[in-house]
Amino acid sequence: MVAITTDAIDPGAVLRGLSTPGTGGIDMFVGTVRDNNGGKAVASIEYTAYVPMAEEMLRRIEAEIRARWQVERVVLLHRIGLLGVGEISVLTAVAAPHRAEAFEACRHAIERIKADVPIWKKEFTPA
Repeated sequence: MVAITTDAIDPGAVLRGLSTPGTGGIDMFVGTVRDNNGGKAVASIEYTAYVPMAEEMLRRIEAEIRARWQVERVVLLHRIGLLGVGEISVLTAVAAPHRAEAFEACRHAIERIKADVPIWKKEFTPA
C-alpha cells in the first residue's frame, strides 16, 4: 500500500495490517516533525507534493523492494499539509519472512523517499 495523504498516519493501524502467517519480522520507520533544524526553532512544517507523481514514485519504490527482497507486505505513506511538532510525516513498513530483509527493505524505502519522491517542505518558526 502506498499513499500520499492529508489524514493523520496511525502506526498501530498499519502494524495490525502487516502480519501474515509467513511473517517472521516487521520493520517500521516513523518520521516525525521535530522542533528544530540546524539550530533553528521549528513550530510546524507544511508538506506539499505533486501527488500523482509522488504516488507513482512510491509505487516504483515498492516494486524495487519486491524485486530485491523477499517481502510479504510493504506500506509507504507520506502526509502532506501543515503538521505540528511531534506529528507523523512519513511511515515506511515492511513485513518479511526474516528480519534482515525487513530491516534492509525498510531502510531502502525511507532513503529513496527522501531522495526521489517530489515532496517539498516549508518550515515555520515560532511566532
